[in-house]
Amino acid sequence: MRRCALASTLLGALAFASSAAPSRKVPKRSPERIEQGKATYAIYCVACHGERGAGDGSAAARLNPRPRNFSTEKFRQGESVSQIFDTLGKGVPGTAMVKFTNLSEADRWALAWYVLDLKAGR
Repeated sequence: MRRCALASTLLGALAFASSAAPSRKVPKRSPERIEQGKATYAIYCVACHGERGAGDGSAAARLNPRPRNFSTEKFRQGESVSQIFDTLGKGVPGTAMVKFTNLSEADRWALAWYVLDLKAGR
């Protein structure tokens, strides 16, 4: 009887957790989304990461650790568009990369897609 109660409690908790967890659909890459990401990047990212994402922005020399070079360095928290989106929302502890919760989800998705373009050298 005790096992049934415990199992029931655990199943109820799992059902609640899965219903409470946000279901996130990744927006598709599009020319409009890339342009939106490029505009957002120019405002919030270029000073550290530089115009082409080489980690050579005007503030980069004063940062320790230096900003990531998107084309040559590994991304600490993953390099899929979802992982980059998450990094934009959480920041990177121990670095100057702050969380950009001031940006809308649409802006963060667009920015994540644009960063992937910079990584690919586009």
